Amino acid sequence: MALQQTNGEKAIEAIHYQTGERVSLVVRDQRIAEIRPMQGIADGRLPWIGPGLVDLQINGYGGMDLNTPPVPKERVIALTRQIWGEGVTSYFPTVVTNSDSAIEQALHSIVVACEQDERVERTIAGIHVEGPFISPLDGPRGAHPKEFVKPPDWSLFQRWQDAAGGKIKIVTLSPEWPGATEFIEKCVEYGVTASIGHTSATPEQIQAAVSSGARMSTHLGNGSHLMLPRHPNYLWEQLAEDNLWACFIADGFHLPDAVMKVVLRAKLQRAMLVSDAVYLGGMEPGEYDVHIGGKVVLTDSGKLHLAGNSDILAGSAQMLPWGIEYLAKSRLCSIDEAWELASVRPAMFMDLPSKNGLTVGAPADFVLFQWSDHLRIEQTYLSGQLVFSAT
Repeated sequence: MALQQTNGEKAIEAIHYQTGERVSLVVRDQRIAEIRPMQGIADGRLPWIGPGLVDLQINGYGGMDLNTPPVPKERVIALTRQIWGEGVTSYFPTVVTNSDSAIEQALHSIVVACEQDERVERTIAGIHVEGPFISPLDGPRGAHPKEFVKPPDWSLFQRWQDAAGGKIKIVTLSPEWPGATEFIEKCVEYGVTASIGHTSATPEQIQAAVSSGARMSTHLGNGSHLMLPRHPNYLWEQLAEDNLWACFIADGFHLPDAVMKVVLRAKLQRAMLVSDAVYLGGMEPGEYDVHIGGKVVLTDSGKLHLAGNSDILAGSAQMLPWGIEYLAKSRLCSIDEAWELASVRPAMFMDLPSKNGLTVGAPADFVLFQWSDHLRIEQTYLSGQLVFSAT
Protein backbone atom coordinates (compact mmCIF):
# COMPACT_ATOMS: atom_id res chain seq x y z
CA MET A 1 0.00 0.00 0.00
CA ALA A 2 1.31 3.42 -0.93
CA LEU A 3 -0.04 6.42 0.96
CA GLN A 4 0.82 9.96 -0.11
CA GLN A 5 -0.36 13.11 1.64
CA THR A 6 0.00 16.61 0.16
CA ASN A 7 -1.87 19.89 0.55
CA GLY A 8 -4.72 18.48 2.60
CA GLU A 9 -5.37 15.51 0.35
CA LYS A 10 -4.25 11.89 0.52
CA ALA A 11 -3.82 9.33 -2.22
CA ILE A 12 -3.99 5.60 -1.55
CA GLU A 13 -2.85 2.96 -4.02
CA ALA A 14 -4.75 -0.32 -3.94
CA ILE A 15 -6.56 -2.89 -6.08
CA HIS A 16 -10.14 -1.97 -6.90
CA TYR A 17 -12.47 -4.63 -5.48
CA GLN A 18 -14.67 -4.68 -8.61
CA THR A 19 -12.21 -4.41 -11.47
CA GLY A 20 -9.09 -5.96 -9.99
CA GLU A 21 -7.15 -3.00 -11.40
CA ARG A 22 -4.51 -0.94 -9.65
CA VAL A 23 -5.88 2.49 -8.75
CA SER A 24 -5.03 5.57 -6.74
CA LEU A 25 -7.94 6.84 -4.69
CA VAL A 26 -7.63 10.52 -3.79
CA VAL A 27 -9.36 11.89 -0.69
CA ARG A 28 -10.10 15.58 -0.30
CA ASP A 29 -12.46 17.29 2.18
CA GLN A 30 -13.69 13.95 3.56
CA ARG A 31 -14.83 12.77 0.14
CA ILE A 32 -13.48 10.74 -2.74
CA ALA A 33 -12.07 13.36 -5.10
CA GLU A 34 -10.55 11.12 -7.80
CA ILE A 35 -10.03 7.48 -8.69
CA ARG A 36 -7.03 7.32 -11.00
CA PRO A 37 -6.03 4.18 -12.93
CA MET A 38 -2.36 3.34 -12.31
CA GLN A 39 0.23 1.85 -14.61
CA GLY A 40 1.66 -1.56 -13.85
CA ILE A 41 0.22 -4.93 -12.95
CA ALA A 42 -1.59 -5.26 -9.63
CA ASP A 43 0.24 -7.69 -7.41
CA GLY A 44 -0.11 -9.22 -3.97
CA ARG A 45 1.83 -6.43 -2.29
CA LEU A 46 -1.09 -4.04 -2.62
CA PRO A 47 -4.29 -4.41 -0.59
CA TRP A 48 -7.74 -4.45 -2.13
CA ILE A 49 -9.97 -1.43 -1.60
CA GLY A 50 -13.76 -1.52 -1.18
CA PRO A 51 -16.50 0.71 0.20
CA GLY A 52 -17.05 0.64 3.94
CA LEU A 53 -19.28 -2.15 5.19
CA VAL A 54 -22.84 -1.36 6.29
CA ASP A 55 -24.50 -3.61 8.88
CA LEU A 56 -28.24 -3.26 9.46
CA GLN A 57 -28.21 -5.48 12.54
CA ILE A 58 -25.59 -5.49 15.30
CA ASN A 59 -26.67 -6.40 18.85
CA GLY A 60 -23.16 -6.29 20.30
CA TYR A 61 -19.66 -7.67 19.84
CA GLY A 62 -16.45 -8.37 21.73
CA GLY A 63 -18.15 -8.63 25.13
CA MET A 64 -20.11 -5.39 24.67
CA ASP A 65 -23.87 -5.92 24.66
CA LEU A 66 -26.51 -3.39 23.65
CA ASN A 67 -29.26 -5.45 25.31
CA THR A 68 -28.07 -6.16 28.85
CA PRO A 69 -29.44 -3.29 30.94
CA PRO A 70 -28.41 -0.80 31.90
CA VAL A 71 -26.54 0.08 28.71
CA PRO A 72 -23.99 2.86 29.44
CA LYS A 73 -23.01 5.28 26.72
CA GLU A 74 -19.39 4.16 27.09
CA ARG A 75 -20.38 0.69 25.92
CA VAL A 76 -21.95 2.10 22.76
CA ILE A 77 -18.84 4.17 22.05
CA ALA A 78 -16.46 1.24 22.67
CA LEU A 79 -18.54 -1.11 20.50
CA THR A 80 -18.61 1.38 17.64
CA ARG A 81 -14.85 1.83 17.74
CA GLN A 82 -14.28 -1.92 17.86
CA ILE A 83 -16.35 -2.72 14.78
CA TRP A 84 -14.22 -0.33 12.71
CA GLY A 85 -11.73 -3.18 12.95
CA GLU A 86 -14.27 -5.33 11.08
CA GLY A 87 -14.48 -2.83 8.21
CA VAL A 88 -17.85 -1.43 9.32
CA THR A 89 -18.26 2.29 8.65
CA SER A 90 -22.05 2.46 9.08
CA TYR A 91 -24.29 0.34 11.26
CA PHE A 92 -27.65 0.17 12.96
CA PRO A 93 -27.25 -0.75 16.64
CA THR A 94 -30.03 -3.23 17.32
CA VAL A 95 -32.16 -3.17 20.44
CA VAL A 96 -34.20 -6.35 20.84
CA THR A 97 -37.24 -7.55 22.79
CA ASN A 98 -37.01 -6.52 26.43
CA SER A 99 -39.01 -4.61 29.03
CA ASP A 100 -40.38 -1.27 27.87
CA SER A 101 -38.08 0.64 30.22
CA ALA A 102 -34.97 -1.38 29.26
CA ILE A 103 -35.56 -0.66 25.57
CA GLU A 104 -36.08 3.02 26.29
CA GLN A 105 -32.89 3.25 28.34
CA ALA A 106 -30.78 1.54 25.65
CA LEU A 107 -32.16 3.85 22.97
CA HIS A 108 -31.39 6.95 25.02
CA SER A 109 -27.87 5.73 25.74
CA ILE A 110 -27.18 5.38 22.01
CA VAL A 111 -28.30 8.97 21.49
CA VAL A 112 -26.04 10.25 24.28
CA ALA A 113 -23.10 8.33 22.82
CA CYS A 114 -23.70 10.02 19.46
CA GLU A 115 -23.87 13.44 21.11
CA GLN A 116 -20.54 12.91 22.87
CA ASP A 117 -18.50 11.40 20.03
CA GLU A 118 -18.66 12.82 16.50
CA ARG A 119 -17.20 9.71 14.86
CA VAL A 120 -19.64 7.46 16.68
CA GLU A 121 -22.49 9.62 15.44
CA ARG A 122 -21.07 9.41 11.91
CA THR A 123 -20.93 5.61 12.14
CA ILE A 124 -24.41 5.07 13.61
CA ALA A 125 -26.73 5.52 10.64
CA GLY A 126 -29.85 4.78 12.67
CA ILE A 127 -31.24 2.34 15.22
CA HIS A 128 -32.91 -1.01 14.53
CA VAL A 129 -35.57 -2.10 17.04
CA GLU A 130 -36.09 -5.87 16.65
CA GLY A 131 -39.27 -6.74 18.53
CA PRO A 132 -41.08 -6.85 20.85
CA PHE A 133 -43.90 -6.87 18.28
CA ILE A 134 -43.00 -10.36 17.06
CA SER A 135 -44.53 -13.83 17.16
CA PRO A 136 -44.99 -15.25 20.65
CA LEU A 137 -44.63 -18.81 19.33
CA ASP A 138 -41.64 -21.04 20.02
CA GLY A 139 -39.43 -21.19 16.94
CA PRO A 140 -40.43 -17.92 15.26
CA ARG A 141 -39.73 -16.08 18.52
CA GLY A 142 -36.16 -17.40 18.51
CA ALA A 143 -34.23 -16.41 21.63
CA HIS A 144 -36.44 -13.40 22.38
CA PRO A 145 -38.00 -13.64 25.89
CA LYS A 146 -41.68 -14.52 25.63
CA GLU A 147 -42.74 -12.44 28.63
CA PHE A 148 -41.96 -9.20 26.79
CA VAL A 149 -43.54 -10.05 23.41
CA LYS A 150 -46.62 -7.96 22.64
CA PRO A 151 -48.80 -6.61 19.80
CA PRO A 152 -47.67 -3.51 17.87
CA ASP A 153 -48.32 -0.37 19.91
CA TRP A 154 -47.79 2.95 18.13
CA SER A 155 -47.98 5.10 21.26
CA LEU A 156 -45.29 2.96 22.91
CA PHE A 157 -43.18 3.13 19.77
CA GLN A 158 -43.50 6.94 19.76
CA ARG A 159 -42.24 6.98 23.34
CA TRP A 160 -39.22 4.98 22.26
CA GLN A 161 -38.68 7.20 19.23
CA ASP A 162 -38.66 10.25 21.51
CA ALA A 163 -36.04 8.56 23.70
CA ALA A 164 -34.06 7.77 20.54
CA GLY A 165 -34.17 11.34 19.29
CA GLY A 166 -35.83 10.14 16.10
CA LYS A 167 -32.98 7.77 15.29
CA ILE A 168 -35.09 4.57 15.03
CA LYS A 169 -35.00 3.82 11.31
CA ILE A 170 -35.90 0.10 11.23
CA VAL A 171 -38.41 -1.89 13.25
CA THR A 172 -38.80 -5.67 12.93
CA LEU A 173 -42.28 -6.99 13.62
CA SER A 174 -44.62 -9.83 12.74
CA PRO A 175 -47.73 -8.95 10.72
CA GLU A 176 -49.67 -11.78 12.37
CA TRP A 177 -50.90 -9.37 15.07
CA PRO A 178 -54.22 -7.50 14.76
CA GLY A 179 -53.45 -3.88 14.01
CA ALA A 180 -50.10 -4.68 12.36
CA THR A 181 -51.07 -3.14 9.01
CA GLU A 182 -52.07 0.13 10.68
CA PHE A 183 -48.77 0.15 12.58
CA ILE A 184 -46.83 -0.40 9.35
CA GLU A 185 -48.71 2.46 7.68
CA LYS A 186 -47.66 4.72 10.56
CA CYS A 187 -44.05 3.61 10.10
CA VAL A 188 -44.21 4.60 6.43
CA GLU A 189 -45.73 7.96 7.34
CA TYR A 190 -42.88 8.71 9.75
CA GLY A 191 -40.03 7.38 7.61
CA VAL A 192 -39.35 4.17 9.53
CA THR A 193 -38.62 0.97 7.60
CA ALA A 194 -40.97 -1.82 8.63
CA SER A 195 -39.32 -5.23 8.34
CA ILE A 196 -40.97 -8.63 8.61
CA GLY A 197 -39.22 -11.01 10.96
CA HIS A 198 -39.68 -13.55 13.75
CA THR A 199 -43.07 -14.26 12.22
CA SER A 200 -45.63 -17.02 11.88
CA ALA A 201 -47.83 -14.89 9.64
CA THR A 202 -50.02 -16.38 6.92
CA PRO A 203 -49.29 -15.58 3.27
CA GLU A 204 -52.30 -13.25 3.32
CA GLN A 205 -50.89 -11.39 6.32
CA ILE A 206 -47.52 -11.08 4.58
CA GLN A 207 -49.24 -9.66 1.51
CA ALA A 208 -51.22 -7.20 3.63
CA ALA A 209 -48.02 -6.05 5.34
CA VAL A 210 -46.30 -5.40 2.02
CA SER A 211 -49.36 -3.56 0.71
CA SER A 212 -49.19 -1.39 3.84
CA GLY A 213 -45.54 -0.53 3.20
CA ALA A 214 -43.32 -3.24 4.73
CA ARG A 215 -40.06 -3.22 2.73
CA MET A 216 -37.68 -5.79 4.20
CA SER A 217 -37.33 -9.30 5.59
CA THR A 218 -35.17 -9.55 8.72
CA HIS A 219 -32.64 -12.44 8.54
CA LEU A 220 -34.87 -14.36 6.15
CA GLY A 221 -34.93 -18.09 6.83
CA ASN A 222 -34.22 -17.69 10.54
CA GLY A 223 -36.51 -16.87 13.43
CA SER A 224 -38.97 -19.47 12.11
CA HIS A 225 -40.50 -22.84 12.94
CA LEU A 226 -38.21 -25.86 12.74
CA MET A 227 -40.91 -27.59 10.67
CA LEU A 228 -43.18 -25.86 8.14
CA PRO A 229 -45.82 -26.93 5.62
CA ARG A 230 -44.07 -27.39 2.29
CA HIS A 231 -46.43 -24.74 0.85
CA PRO A 232 -47.83 -22.25 1.40
CA ASN A 233 -45.69 -20.76 4.17
CA TYR A 234 -44.25 -17.41 5.17
CA LEU A 235 -40.77 -18.14 3.75
CA TRP A 236 -41.99 -18.83 0.22
CA GLU A 237 -44.26 -15.79 0.42
CA GLN A 238 -41.41 -13.46 1.35
CA LEU A 239 -39.06 -14.96 -1.24
CA ALA A 240 -41.64 -14.46 -3.96
CA GLU A 241 -42.54 -10.90 -2.95
CA ASP A 242 -40.60 -8.59 -5.29
CA ASN A 243 -41.25 -5.55 -3.10
CA LEU A 244 -39.38 -7.03 -0.13
CA TRP A 245 -35.62 -6.69 0.21
CA ALA A 246 -34.13 -9.64 2.07
CA CYS A 247 -31.38 -9.67 4.69
CA PHE A 248 -29.67 -12.97 5.39
CA ILE A 249 -26.87 -14.25 7.59
CA ALA A 250 -24.02 -16.03 5.78
CA ASP A 251 -22.02 -17.46 8.67
CA GLY A 252 -22.45 -21.08 7.55
CA PHE A 253 -24.70 -21.91 10.51
CA HIS A 254 -27.87 -19.90 10.07
CA LEU A 255 -28.67 -21.09 6.54
CA PRO A 256 -27.59 -23.99 4.32
CA ASP A 257 -25.75 -23.01 1.15
CA ALA A 258 -28.72 -24.07 -0.99
CA VAL A 259 -31.03 -21.67 0.84
CA MET A 260 -28.58 -18.78 0.44
CA LYS A 261 -28.31 -19.58 -3.26
CA VAL A 262 -32.09 -19.43 -3.59
CA VAL A 263 -32.24 -16.09 -1.73
CA LEU A 264 -29.56 -14.64 -4.02
CA ARG A 265 -31.35 -15.88 -7.14
CA ALA A 266 -34.83 -14.86 -6.02
CA LYS A 267 -33.93 -11.41 -4.67
CA LEU A 268 -31.14 -10.48 -7.11
CA GLN A 269 -30.27 -6.80 -6.42
CA ARG A 270 -32.54 -6.79 -3.36
CA ALA A 271 -30.48 -9.25 -1.34
CA MET A 272 -28.35 -7.93 1.54
CA LEU A 273 -25.93 -9.41 4.03
CA VAL A 274 -26.21 -8.77 7.79
CA SER A 275 -24.21 -10.10 10.71
CA ASP A 276 -26.87 -10.16 13.47
CA ALA A 277 -23.79 -10.19 15.69
CA VAL A 278 -24.25 -10.48 19.45
CA TYR A 279 -21.81 -9.59 22.20
CA LEU A 280 -20.33 -13.09 22.38
CA GLY A 281 -18.73 -12.61 18.98
CA GLY A 282 -14.98 -12.54 19.39
CA MET A 283 -15.21 -14.32 22.77
CA GLU A 284 -13.78 -17.71 23.78
CA PRO A 285 -15.91 -20.82 23.08
CA GLY A 286 -17.97 -22.06 26.02
CA GLU A 287 -21.30 -21.79 27.81
CA TYR A 288 -22.59 -18.34 28.72
CA ASP A 289 -25.57 -17.07 30.68
CA VAL A 290 -27.00 -14.11 28.79
CA HIS A 291 -29.77 -11.65 29.61
CA ILE A 292 -31.64 -12.39 26.38
CA GLY A 293 -31.97 -16.12 25.75
CA GLY A 294 -30.69 -17.56 29.05
CA LYS A 295 -27.93 -20.15 28.72
CA VAL A 296 -26.25 -20.30 25.31
CA VAL A 297 -23.28 -22.17 23.88
CA LEU A 298 -20.56 -20.77 21.62
CA THR A 299 -18.92 -23.73 19.88
CA ASP A 300 -15.32 -24.06 18.69
CA SER A 301 -16.56 -23.71 15.11
CA GLY A 302 -18.21 -20.35 15.86
CA LYS A 303 -21.87 -21.45 16.12
CA LEU A 304 -23.97 -19.83 18.85
CA HIS A 305 -27.09 -21.71 20.01
CA LEU A 306 -29.40 -22.12 22.99
CA ALA A 307 -27.95 -24.53 25.55
CA GLY A 308 -31.18 -26.48 25.69
CA ASN A 309 -31.58 -26.87 21.94
CA SER A 310 -28.68 -26.80 19.49
CA ASP A 311 -31.16 -26.36 16.61
CA ILE A 312 -32.22 -22.91 17.86
CA LEU A 313 -29.57 -20.28 17.23
CA ALA A 314 -29.02 -17.38 19.62
CA GLY A 315 -27.77 -14.87 17.09
CA SER A 316 -24.48 -14.78 15.25
CA ALA A 317 -20.99 -14.68 16.72
CA GLN A 318 -19.49 -13.55 13.39
CA MET A 319 -19.19 -10.20 11.66
CA LEU A 320 -19.63 -9.22 8.01
CA PRO A 321 -16.09 -10.12 6.82
CA TRP A 322 -16.76 -13.73 7.89
CA GLY A 323 -19.96 -13.75 5.80
CA ILE A 324 -18.26 -12.20 2.79
CA GLU A 325 -15.49 -14.78 2.97
CA TYR A 326 -17.97 -17.63 3.39
CA LEU A 327 -20.00 -16.61 0.34
CA ALA A 328 -16.90 -16.24 -1.84
CA LYS A 329 -15.17 -19.45 -0.69
CA SER A 330 -18.42 -21.40 -1.08
CA ARG A 331 -18.70 -19.99 -4.62
CA LEU A 332 -22.18 -18.71 -3.98
CA CYS A 333 -20.99 -15.43 -5.48
CA SER A 334 -17.73 -13.65 -6.30
CA ILE A 335 -15.77 -11.65 -3.73
CA ASP A 336 -16.83 -8.33 -5.25
CA GLU A 337 -20.50 -9.40 -5.28
CA ALA A 338 -20.24 -10.54 -1.67
CA TRP A 339 -18.66 -7.21 -0.72
CA GLU A 340 -21.51 -5.37 -2.45
CA LEU A 341 -24.08 -7.38 -0.46
CA ALA A 342 -22.51 -6.05 2.72
CA SER A 343 -21.84 -2.46 1.69
CA VAL A 344 -23.51 -0.77 -1.27
CA ARG A 345 -26.74 -2.79 -1.16
CA PRO A 346 -27.75 -1.93 2.43
CA ALA A 347 -26.56 1.66 1.91
CA MET A 348 -28.80 1.92 -1.15
CA PHE A 349 -31.73 0.37 0.67
CA MET A 350 -31.49 2.82 3.57
CA ASP A 351 -30.58 5.73 1.25
CA LEU A 352 -27.32 6.47 3.08
CA PRO A 353 -24.75 8.99 1.79
CA SER A 354 -22.44 6.04 1.03
CA LYS A 355 -24.94 4.39 -1.33
CA ASN A 356 -22.81 5.05 -4.43
CA GLY A 357 -19.81 3.16 -3.08
CA LEU A 358 -16.38 3.97 -4.50
CA THR A 359 -17.36 6.86 -6.75
CA VAL A 360 -16.13 10.43 -7.07
CA GLY A 361 -18.03 12.68 -4.69
CA ALA A 362 -19.02 9.89 -2.31
CA PRO A 363 -18.04 10.01 1.38
CA ALA A 364 -14.52 8.66 1.85
CA ASP A 365 -15.69 5.61 3.81
CA PHE A 366 -13.60 2.71 2.57
CA VAL A 367 -11.68 -0.36 3.65
CA LEU A 368 -8.32 -1.81 2.67
CA PHE A 369 -8.19 -5.60 2.91
CA GLN A 370 -6.21 -8.64 1.89
CA TRP A 371 -7.91 -11.49 0.10
CA SER A 372 -6.45 -14.88 -0.76
CA ASP A 373 -7.47 -17.89 1.32
CA HIS A 374 -8.69 -15.56 4.05
CA LEU A 375 -10.23 -12.09 4.20
CA ARG A 376 -8.25 -9.77 6.46
CA ILE A 377 -9.15 -6.15 7.21
CA GLU A 378 -6.01 -3.99 7.12
CA GLN A 379 -7.34 -0.45 7.46
CA THR A 380 -10.68 1.31 7.80
CA TYR A 381 -11.28 4.93 6.82
CA LEU A 382 -14.23 7.02 7.95
CA SER A 383 -14.76 10.34 6.17
CA GLY A 384 -11.18 10.00 4.90
CA GLN A 385 -9.72 9.56 8.38
CA LEU A 386 -7.94 6.38 9.43
CA VAL A 387 -9.97 4.85 12.29
CA PHE A 388 -8.45 1.35 12.30
CA SER A 389 -5.14 -0.19 11.28
CA ALA A 390 -4.16 -3.81 11.83
CA THR A 391 -0.50 -2.82 12.15
